[in-house]
Amino acid sequence: MRRYFMIKRIPLPWSRRDNTQNESSPLIPKANSGKEDAEELSNVTTEFHQEGPNNGQDDSPVFGTMQPLYRYSLMDYFLKYFLFLCNLVFTVLGLVVLGLGMWGLITKESFAQEKIGSIGTDPMLILVTLGFVLTLLCLSGCVGALRENCTLLKLFSAAVLALITAQVLAAIMAYSLQDQIGVYLRSGMLVAMVRYQDDLDLRFITDEIQSNLQCCGADNYHDWEINIYYNCSAPGVLACGVPATCCVDPLENGTVWNSQCGLGAQQLDEFSAQSVIFLGGCLGGISRWIEQHEGLIGTVAIVVLGSQILALFITTRLLESIQWHKYYI
Repeated sequence: MRRYFMIKRIPLPWSRRDNTQNESSPLIPKANSGKEDAEELSNVTTEFHQEGPNNGQDDSPVFGTMQPLYRYSLMDYFLKYFLFLCNLVFTVLGLVVLGLGMWGLITKESFAQEKIGSIGTDPMLILVTLGFVLTLLCLSGCVGALRENCTLLKLFSAAVLALITAQVLAAIMAYSLQDQIGVYLRSGMLVAMVRYQDDLDLRFITDEIQSNLQCCGADNYHDWEINIYYNCSAPGVLACGVPATCCVDPLENGTVWNSQCGLGAQQLDEFSAQSVIFLGGCLGGISRWIEQHEGLIGTVAIVVLGSQILALFITTRLLESIQWHKYYI
């Protein structure tokens, strides 16, 4: 850190005028000694005020020292506004996610008295939680960087550090508990299949998984028997059927969606059913997709983690600059 000091010329003992008493009267001061001392002190003070860097505001008449000066560098300004803009973008993104989640809950009337008991398993609640946390976190970093508020920046850095730690621990647990994760994933998909007709969000997620991974059910297409509408003992037309997203070719003539292409598919043997629907379950499809995209998943994880570490480094550097600046002004 660059500091500027001004060394005041110190009057040496032998350069002072001889104002001491002679031996004949060592204890009795001269009549004009007080006046001469006052004039000398006035000259020294005037000289210091003229030459000093603080325009006469220093309290010491003998020693003059310029207060160390700290100025923001170009890099400090760049880091400040870079952190502000990044957090502003993610704050807007968090508000969008929060708005989508609240819109989904209100549209499905999840706050109604008969549905409030199952709101904890509503997928829209994940969007609401994610949007709220992202908005709160990034807003603290955005305002803290713009206003140079150390409290908000410390809160932001602590939250980012906690998030990094949680992600690292989650990755370690996911790697060490692969079997248990498969069990939880299977249970979740079975729950989604049971509530397929009642929850639009679970229906959308299930359809996307089945159509994109070309699979049907959790383990195989017979798993759809757990749904009360697709059960073979159901009274409706969907009995012993599967959703249209299980079909190999759900489009008639390549243009029209045939929602009844999976009717009666559970009554078919595997040889006959393979030309109509996908036989394999989605759990195996998910495992294969993960194996095929390991490199992409790892790259995305490293980029996300690296971005958070970079944000933590920038915040720490900006905090240090702000504290030095406030100390020396």
